Parts: sequence; C-alpha cells; structure tokens
Amino acid sequence: MFKTEYIFVRILFPFILGICIFYFFPALAYIKWLTLILSVILLSILFLNVTYKRFNVYRFKGAVGILIYILFFSLGGLFCLLNNESLNQNYFAKAGCDYLKVWVNNEPQQNSNIVRFKAKVVTGYNKNKQTSLSGQILLTVKLDSLKPIKLKYGDEMMISVKYTEVEPPYNPAEFDFKAWLRSQNIYHQGFINQDHIVSTKNNIGNRVIKTALNIREKQVAKYRTLIKSDEAFAVASTLILGYRADLSKETLSAYSNTGTIHALSVSGAHVAIIYIVLDFMFFFLNKNRALRIIKLLIVCTLIWGYALLTGLSPSVVRSAIMISILITVKVLSKKTNSYNVLAFSAFCQLLYNPFLIWDVGFQLSYLAVFGLIYLQPKIYNLLYTEHHWIDKIWSFISMSLAAQIITFPLSIYYFHQFPLYFLFANLFITIPLILMMYSGIVVLIPSFRFLAPVFEWIINFTNASLKWIADLPYASLSSIWINLPEFSLLSLSLGLFIYALTKFNKQLLFSSLLLFVCYQLLIVHDDLKIFNQRKIIFFSLRKNYAAAFINGKEAVLVSDLNIEDKNYAFSIQPALAQLQLNKISIIDFKKDTVLGQFVFKNNQIAFFQYKILLIDENLNNKKIKGDATFSSIWLNGNTKFNLVKIDTAIKYRTAIIDATNKDYKIQILKKFMENNDIDVQVLKKNKAYLVQLTQ
Repeated sequence: MFKTEYIFVRILFPFILGICIFYFFPALAYIKWLTLILSVILLSILFLNVTYKRFNVYRFKGAVGILIYILFFSLGGLFCLLNNESLNQNYFAKAGCDYLKVWVNNEPQQNSNIVRFKAKVVTGYNKNKQTSLSGQILLTVKLDSLKPIKLKYGDEMMISVKYTEVEPPYNPAEFDFKAWLRSQNIYHQGFINQDHIVSTKNNIGNRVIKTALNIREKQVAKYRTLIKSDEAFAVASTLILGYRADLSKETLSAYSNTGTIHALSVSGAHVAIIYIVLDFMFFFLNKNRALRIIKLLIVCTLIWGYALLTGLSPSVVRSAIMISILITVKVLSKKTNSYNVLAFSAFCQLLYNPFLIWDVGFQLSYLAVFGLIYLQPKIYNLLYTEHHWIDKIWSFISMSLAAQIITFPLSIYYFHQFPLYFLFANLFITIPLILMMYSGIVVLIPSFRFLAPVFEWIINFTNASLKWIADLPYASLSSIWINLPEFSLLSLSLGLFIYALTKFNKQLLFSSLLLFVCYQLLIVHDDLKIFNQRKIIFFSLRKNYAAAFINGKEAVLVSDLNIEDKNYAFSIQPALAQLQLNKISIIDFKKDTVLGQFVFKNNQIAFFQYKILLIDENLNNKKIKGDATFSSIWLNGNTKFNLVKIDTAIKYRTAIIDATNKDYKIQILKKFMENNDIDVQVLKKNKAYLVQLTQ
C-alpha cells in the first residue's frame, strides 16, 4: 500500500492533480460534492481501521490505497475551490457597489506618475447600504503631478472605481496577464485618478508584513546613501533585499543570457548560502541532541530574520519554509528521506495556498532541489579525484549540471532560451555571489559601512564580467518555442532517460528514446510549417495599428510603432519571435513600398493573392470609383471617409477596423458593416485577425 518513508511523495501527486483540475473547473456545486466524498472516505477509513483484524483488511491493501488517493485528490480540489475568492457569495464583483473600502495588500510599484498595487476589498457601499465584501482587485492609480499621494502596504481608503474583468491576451504569444493574475486570486482590475481616493488614515495590514516592509525600506535607503552607482544600487537592492529596483536592460540580459538570473532573485540559493555559513558557525552545537535543537532554533531564527529583512518576499518565504522543514526533520528524526521531506514542504505550502502550484518560481525551485537530491550525487560519482580543490570544483559543477538538466524543459517552455555558457558563468559567479551576500548584509551594520566601496566594486566587477560572457559568440540559444505537447514529451523523455541510466534498464531507455523521437518529429513538423508559412497577422492594439505580412522566415511589418515602444515589445515582438523570423522590414503608411511579394501603392496593399484597400485620411472627401475586388478594406486613422462613396462595382469580403479609430467611430463603422452583411474585424479589445494564405 504505502511505504512509510515515501508517504508524502505518494499523496502529493493526487493532491496536486485535484488542485489542477478544479482550478480550471471552478464551481460552487463541486464544494458540496467534494465535502461529501471526503466525509464518506474518512468514515470508511475509520471503519476499516476499527475493524482491521475482524475483516482482515490487510488483504485489500490495494483498494485502501486507491481510497487514500481519492481522499487526497478530493482534498486538493476542495482546498483549491475554497481558496478561489471569486466563488465566495460576498465577492465584491457580484455586489455591483458604487464605492469600495479597500486596503493596500502589497508594496505599491510606482513608474513615473502611475502607481499599481493589489487591494483587498473590505466593504462595499451602494446608496445608503453598506455590505461586507471580500476579494482582491488590481488598482492602477494616476497620481497628481503636483501633490502625489504616498501609498504604503496596509493603507485603508475609500475608492470610486468602475472595475472590469482582467483582459485576456489578444495577440499570438502575448503574455497572458489574465492567467498570471488569476494564479494570484485576482480577477478584476480598476483604473482611477488620485482624486477618486479618500484615505481613512488607517493602516490595517498584517503587522509582521508591515514591519518587514518598513525594515526593508530603511535598508534600501541605506544602500542609496552608501552606493554611488545607480546600477550597483539596483543590483544590491534586488540581490540582497529582494527590492524591485529598476535594472538596466543590459544587466538583465547579461544575467539571463549566462544562466545566472537566479542570482538576481532572492530565493533558495541565497537562503542556502546563509544556511551553509550558519551551519558552519554553530558546528560546536552538534555534540548531542539537546544542543542540536538549540542550534536548530538559532539557525531558523536567523534565516527568518533574513526573510524579514527582505520584506518577506514570496520567494524567500518559500525557501525559508523549505529549509526550515528540511533541517527540522534532519535534527528531530534519526531516519530522514529527502524526497519525503521535500514533498512534505511542498504539501504544507500548497495546503496554505493551492494557487502556488502555478508560480514559476515555486515550480523551478522544487525541481532544482529535486535535481540536487536525485541527480547531483549520480553526476558527482562519475568522476573521482583525490585532489581536494578539483573535487570541490567538480562537486559544484555536478550541482549546476543537475539543476540545469532537471529544469531545462520548464525553462525553455517559459523563457524560450537556453544559456550555453551556464557552467562557466555559474562557476564564475559563485564566489562573487557569496561575497556580495555577506558584504551586502555586513555594510548595513553601522560599524562596517566603510566596506561599502568594496561591496560596490564587487557588484560592478561581477556585472562587467557577466556582460563579457554574454557577449561571447553563441552565448545562448534564443527563440526556442515549444508548445505544451512538446514540453510534455521532452519532460517525459528526459525523466525516463535519467531513470533508465541510473537503473541500467534497456526497456526504459528505449522508451525514452522513442518519446524523444516523437518530440523531434513534432519539432520538425513545426519547422516545416514555419519554413512554408504564408500568413497575415492584424494585431489588436489599444491606440496603434500593426500588421505582419509573413512569407517563410521573412516579414513586412506595417505599423506606426517602433521597436523601442513598450506596446511593440508586449503585443507584437513575441508573435514575431515565436514565428522564428530572421528578417523583418518595418514600414508605415507614409510612403509607397515594394518588398518582395509585398506591394503598397496608391492606398492599396497586395500580398500574394490577398488584396487590401486602405481607407485613411488620404481618402477623406473623395469618391472611390472603378471595378475591383478586394479581400478586405482597412479602415485607419479615424477616417472621415463616407463608405457610401465606394462604387458598388468595388467588392470586398471583410472590413478591418484598427485601434487608431475612436471608439464612437468604431461603433459607427461596425454597425454599417453589419447592416450590409459584411464580415467585420475590430482590432481593439478583440482577438488579433489571422489570415492564412497557405494550409
């Protein structure tokens, strides 16, 4: 049935499966059914336990095991549904109140005159009626340029806001902001001006979190006075304190392309570094069980003290919980199973917040630790040396390889790149990272502030070195796009391959190779599709226009955006990267252009057999005569052109209305097309319009 040493490993999988299924299929009715199922199973297990000897229950171990799996599957589903605030009867979006009383539920992030934060809804007001409400909302506030308000975690306020559901991604490969917020239990957002906020002068946030954020704010201020370089300050604040400082694109790119981006996010590696030093410092407390318990209390207290210093950022809290459980079990139990302890820590965190399963940091950190437990010893044992320092270097290399191999499929699935020099870069950054961690904490102590220049020099040296590594030829493989089936095949193939090698199992090895061949066939199929692709993507934007005319790996992008614009980076660039284009020509409507199969002339676009009539301000107060057939007409620039002035001999099947048109104009144009039975595509708050020219 259940082997004791693997109990949490075994129950974790059905628990996670229950969370995943009911996360995507939430309904109030399921709560009642799952509660009933749990009650029946618990009573059944209690009955079997009482009558164990009478009915010889040991003969039905398999059935009891299945019963326990169903129990934890139902438990995972129930916790997921109970954690889903949108299912609550008093969820604020169901009440439709004109005014809300909320409090700031995280550290506000300010960019220029815009501040964004999560707000916890407490009360709703509708006319003279007051209602107790629940739920979270993402608020974006436009600050007064003369007297901007200063918001902090826990600040309570009254707001007048018209909230809306978080919008889904409208363009191919665009970041799914809606899914990301949903994983944080946020389903609505609101945009307000500062004058729509009335502060109650109360601060009702969690005292521990409030204290932690205040401590971190003071430490960040100290760094600002001690460190002269803005870039070094940003790295120090991010690396040591987990403060979201504005790092330059060059620095972020250097860390990302060298596989050392983990150094910039305060997480397990940083907590582990602190634990290693603390474990060494208090080695004299290893003499007996009582002293080891004292050591445990001291180390855990100091680790959580560091977590407090970082403002209790989620990644640090997660790592602190994991390490606290690991060392607690190690001290209190004579026989420990690392896999079981790891599963237990994950189980505890998911029990508290089931939605953590969708956190990328959570997934990567647990996978990396699993790699260090399972794979690192096997890689390390491949090479034996009596030389002390070579053995230490090989030990670290085996750790880096294990973590990178295990997280490889997930990394390319999320981040679409793979650093080729990760071993060299991680080997290089080890000592600087340790020095930065310790010196960064030490300089916060008044007596050691004189070490600040040394701390700053280490940061600048590390940044410069990583930039040099990132600029080396073939530093990273980028634009690696795999879909969910490909990710699943690659993960299964890799997992079976590693297990087959460790167990010397030929059948499993053959199975892993077969899965890898299937994965490669899907990749080849995708590459052939890309090589032969011929399509047009009309992007859905807020105020601009963009359309990509794609032929193989080349594209002509017609747009009024430039590559430096944030809207381009968010809405257009991901789609072009996913299509693996190696040549992109960007033009606008200001002049006629001929590029390969793309022709723009006299307000007409021709791309293979697809023809477009562009109706913009150039055609205002004019009449279009002739006898022609177009695939579509493109209405641009809030044109004042009267559509009635198009000759009846001119035919078109589709009308494309882009976001450069005002909302009222879009409604007028849309109604005209619908009245004339013409297909209409509105490129604003709607899905992008895709035209496939080849099958």
